[in-house]
Amino acid sequence: MELRKLCVVLVLVAAAVLNYWAEAEPQAPCYFIFGDSLVDNGNNNRLNSLARANYLPYGIDFPNGPTGRFSIGKTTVDVITELLGFDDYISPYSTASGQDILRGVNYASAAAGIREESGQHLGARITFRGQVQNYRSTVQQVVSLLGDEDSAADYLSKCIYSIGLGSNDYLNNYFMPLFYSSSRQYTPEQWADLLIQEYTRQLSSLYDYGARKFVLIGVGQIGCSPNELAQNSPDGRTCVQRINSANEIFNSKLKALVDQFNNNRSDAKFIYVNAYGIFQDIINNPSQYGFTVTNAGCCGVGRNNGQITCLPLQTPCQNRRQYVFWDAFHPTEAANAVLGRRSYSAQSSSDCHPMDIQQLAQL
Repeated sequence: MELRKLCVVLVLVAAAVLNYWAEAEPQAPCYFIFGDSLVDNGNNNRLNSLARANYLPYGIDFPNGPTGRFSIGKTTVDVITELLGFDDYISPYSTASGQDILRGVNYASAAAGIREESGQHLGARITFRGQVQNYRSTVQQVVSLLGDEDSAADYLSKCIYSIGLGSNDYLNNYFMPLFYSSSRQYTPEQWADLLIQEYTRQLSSLYDYGARKFVLIGVGQIGCSPNELAQNSPDGRTCVQRINSANEIFNSKLKALVDQFNNNRSDAKFIYVNAYGIFQDIINNPSQYGFTVTNAGCCGVGRNNGQITCLPLQTPCQNRRQYVFWDAFHPTEAANAVLGRRSYSAQSSSDCHPMDIQQLAQL
């Protein structure tokens, strides 16, 4: 009899704990997301673009099926959204409206770059500048919802702003000489400087419109993606160093930009997420994370499944939890989970600078 009572008590306690977490406030009132296909959750669905993923097998492991996410399931920011305590994912700008925008908005657009021309051969996309313009429109709606500019400014200052762009400025611009002249005009150092100049302009605009807590996500190891391995690696395994080296130049300048803004904007806080280093750890130590395949997409066409992205209704690999890459360019949900967790709560001192997202949310 006593054992039965104890079981009942334990069940009631467990239910109370679950109820508490279900009703707990998120660690930030809202989460605004800027980026490219790594975090796009549907903004390109209505665009005249080749960069779309609103069809199976994309989203095959996502509760709602295909949404426009270039993933088998959750993206990095979906994982971070969960860790921040939100009860649902952040809506794409294309469908966000009314009170929903007070939770934040995802402005990301596949094929978008820091530069206006990056990715233009793929069709319509919303560039970094366009995403910031869309955010300005959102701010006006927030002012209307909250009643005045001061209330809106106070509210927005507590939100987290995640920015992750730059991949397409390399993949779909600098290292695509048949379509773009940038690599003939600029050295990798000069190109990175140009990207950082534009990045700085857009960050300043976000600051002017109320943003105070910034998460700047560096570019990953593009030279290790199945697409680059298929095209430029002699053995299909060795990462393309000239591309990774260019990515590292950009990342070092982005990290320096974080320090610069932190020194010049005392009422704001900027952090850098070392996506390059985290992915390097995954690729160098795959077994620690349960991965067995690091050089090929789970779904795709050609060498390394890296020639193009998943075709509609294509059958993906069965053991997708063991793959780092889902398609020619994008990580699996399992890899996104590692990056999301380590961005939120740094596993290594090199993961985030000068703090992680969890610490930023507590400020």
